[in-house]
Amino acid sequence: MSIAMPRILMVGTDLDGKGGVAAVVSVLERDGLFEREGVRYLASHVEGSAWRKARSALSAFWRTALICLRTRPEVVHVHAASHASFLRKSLLLLIARMAGCKTVFHLHGGGFRQFATEEAGALMRRWIRHTLERSSVVIALSEGWAAFLREFAPAARVVVVPNSVRLPDGPVQPGQPGRILFLGRAENAKGIFELLDAVAALKPAFPDIHLVIGGDGDLARVKARAAELGIVGHLTLLGWIGPQVRDRELARACVFCLPSHAEGLPMAMLEAMAAGKAVVVSAVGGIPEAVADRDNGLLVPPRDVAALRAALAAVLGDAGLRGALGKHARDTIVQRFSTSVVTGRLSAIYRELAP
Repeated sequence: MSIAMPRILMVGTDLDGKGGVAAVVSVLERDGLFEREGVRYLASHVEGSAWRKARSALSAFWRTALICLRTRPEVVHVHAASHASFLRKSLLLLIARMAGCKTVFHLHGGGFRQFATEEAGALMRRWIRHTLERSSVVIALSEGWAAFLREFAPAARVVVVPNSVRLPDGPVQPGQPGRILFLGRAENAKGIFELLDAVAALKPAFPDIHLVIGGDGDLARVKARAAELGIVGHLTLLGWIGPQVRDRELARACVFCLPSHAEGLPMAMLEAMAAGKAVVVSAVGGIPEAVADRDNGLLVPPRDVAALRAALAAVLGDAGLRGALGKHARDTIVQRFSTSVVTGRLSAIYRELAP
């Protein structure tokens, strides 16, 4: 088996798969980070059956071990979330440390705090803390997440590197009046059922309101709830969509909404901001560090249907407000979340660990 000699070995989910990590890493690859820094990417997780997922994880362990032992990359950088994702990546980092490599633990996913402090038992909490503190660098997506990680694992070296997003080509599209776009897994944790309730409450005042859901999840339950609320005719379920369809739907939407109960720094929100859309999002996780209420978006408390309804009514009913929020949102991406800014921070980390 031929083993190439990477300077940086990066491990994460399949880039052709679903979810925010695949979107984040794909942006880094397209911007040229892999070529500039000598990055080789290994997928440790793929979509599909349990057998296909297990085979992918075992292959990643074997290939990581071979690469670390035979060629010893200077840095092993893993993208991890909670539960099985954390377990896979923590073991890969152990292999890398045993081979003498520097390691980077890059945390994604809004459920990690609950996983680490409530769901994990005593032994798992110790292993989580050990993994964070033994990593050369821990990357958090926001200052809020960094503060939690420093409190949970005081000896960890935590730095903040937000997600990056590509700016769409061409002028900003105003979108169709009343068209709301939700991108993400259609499940309770993403606030999808509060959003359905809000749309139903807004229908009398905004008869052209239409909610478009791009993502997999419990779509049957979503459709059933929409039927109970009498808004099936105001709902489009796209299922999971790829980048081209996503960009098309962002252009058609006049408002983007993600009323999640917990988040890290959602790529879908950043993509909507890059497209110049007014965003209505929950004030959770790293979102308030990217969105300032009534400046470049509207923030609402999670699980608050009344607040969500009021925020959506404000942007749906005021084209001037939508335009101002969308312009400031796009400016925010250019200044703080563009690929050049974020890849520059990652390059600096790599070059510090491996001069």
